[in-house]
Amino acid sequence: MSEDLATSGAHIIVTELSEEAQLKLEVLQTLIEQCDRTTYGEKLRDAAEKLGCSVRTVQRLVKRWETEGVASLAASGRADRGKHRISEYWQDFIIKTYTAGNKGSKRMKPKQVAVRVQAKAREISDSKPPSYKTVLRILQPIIERKEKAKSIRSPGWQGSTLSVKTRTGQDLSIEYSNHVWQCDHTLADVFLVDQYGEILDRPWLTTVIDTYSRCIMGINLGFDAPSSQLVALALRHAILPKTYGPEYKLNCEWGTYGRPEHFYTDGGKDFRSNHVKLIGTDLGFTCHLRNRPSEGGIVERPFRTLNDQLFSTLPGYTGSNVQERPKQTEKDAKLTLRDLDHLIVRFICDRYNQSIDARMGDQTRFQRWEAGLPDVPDVIDERHLDVCLMKASRRKVQRGGYLQFENLMFRGEYLAAYAGETVSLRFDPNDITTILVYRREETREIFLTRAYAQGLEAEKLSYEEAKASSKRLRTAGKALTNESIHQGVLEQDALVAKKSRKQRQKEEQVLVKSQSSKPEAPKDVEVEPIENEPEVEMDLDVETFSPIDFDDLRGAW
Repeated sequence: MSEDLATSGAHIIVTELSEEAQLKLEVLQTLIEQCDRTTYGEKLRDAAEKLGCSVRTVQRLVKRWETEGVASLAASGRADRGKHRISEYWQDFIIKTYTAGNKGSKRMKPKQVAVRVQAKAREISDSKPPSYKTVLRILQPIIERKEKAKSIRSPGWQGSTLSVKTRTGQDLSIEYSNHVWQCDHTLADVFLVDQYGEILDRPWLTTVIDTYSRCIMGINLGFDAPSSQLVALALRHAILPKTYGPEYKLNCEWGTYGRPEHFYTDGGKDFRSNHVKLIGTDLGFTCHLRNRPSEGGIVERPFRTLNDQLFSTLPGYTGSNVQERPKQTEKDAKLTLRDLDHLIVRFICDRYNQSIDARMGDQTRFQRWEAGLPDVPDVIDERHLDVCLMKASRRKVQRGGYLQFENLMFRGEYLAAYAGETVSLRFDPNDITTILVYRREETREIFLTRAYAQGLEAEKLSYEEAKASSKRLRTAGKALTNESIHQGVLEQDALVAKKSRKQRQKEEQVLVKSQSSKPEAPKDVEVEPIENEPEVEMDLDVETFSPIDFDDLRGAW
């Protein structure tokens, strides 16, 4: 049995979390950050209070999370798990009491709300009113929203240390490499074509930046609009060590890898998604949102550099101003997505990361990243980052363990045993000749095996190239089918076309004449005349007869 199949039981991807599991995830993220023993003890007690359990229970949850990852939070349980198991009356009473107690200059704490709940319970003779922990759990979202509203602008540079502020009011002081990463998207100002020369569109570029060194840690390039999936792909690229073949013509290696302690982004829905939070919890970093849009300069600056120093020199460049766009932009486009990827990687490795940032003085960005590492980064197993891969629609396993995807036929070891079952596919968009196959069980995906494109084992094919080939095949097949249908209709119409009465009459005349004419005797045979043969003269005007008259005439003959 292969190693993949042997370890598949432990390799689980969680795709959904209940409300209670989401609360656990948020609490665990507060325990990830490094701190001293006293502070950690305080955090444990706070976590126990938020979750409504003992400190020992929180410690067990942390231990399970360290060994099982996010899957430990998605354990099945009651049907009402994650819901408030109290009546709507008590929920409304708790929220209204807290809201009214914090109007104007008044300040009411959750414990004071719990006291009023007990008093109201005695008044209405309710023997089982909500406890303080239940009151706190109901009010927690309201309290968090109030804390976010109190956030103030980031203090920025403080001496030689940069500090950024999150929406929750937390100050993050960037002190070393891989401490805080930032991420953002931009629409590249270059039109691209497919491998057949057909114009496509402008691609989206997602970049991940190390705040301390300003190094570009990883990227993702493609035509899909920004989403949590693109963020995950860029993160995966940033975390893994990067190697490139000779076709990239690099003079310097990319060199950067590892994982951040904090992931700092804007408030777009792609960054607020559960998918990104699950990745952070699984890999051990905390997600934060920027306090203000103006604090994204560090991650947005490389886009301007790429645009000024690279994109503007390429065919198909559109410029940032639509009104000043050259008229021949689309006609001049001739670069494919793979071509642009090669150029961007070369620019980052040989120029951007090797350049000196004005703030750094005598260090290149890569030198500062390397010198600013507190420890050698851990190399994360690539399989552990499968959750970051693109997820394709589900497919049914065919007989013999085959799968069809983007007009390619894949086959995987051990898949024959799952013939007829529907599975999920995950793939790297840069090369889809190998895909990962998962089986869905409730809210989890269990890894089964790898499947390989038949006949392309030694090739490399990107997702965009596969889609372009599929589109071209569909277009060619449709044109061929339409031409066949059109020709067939014409032949059918010619075959079954109705003839006019005059045409039918002429055909009948020809038939009568051919039957009434005497056959000529062969030249080498002498025919003796019959004696006393009567001569019959027939003067028939056949054009005056109808088809019925011809039938009678033929019967007489």
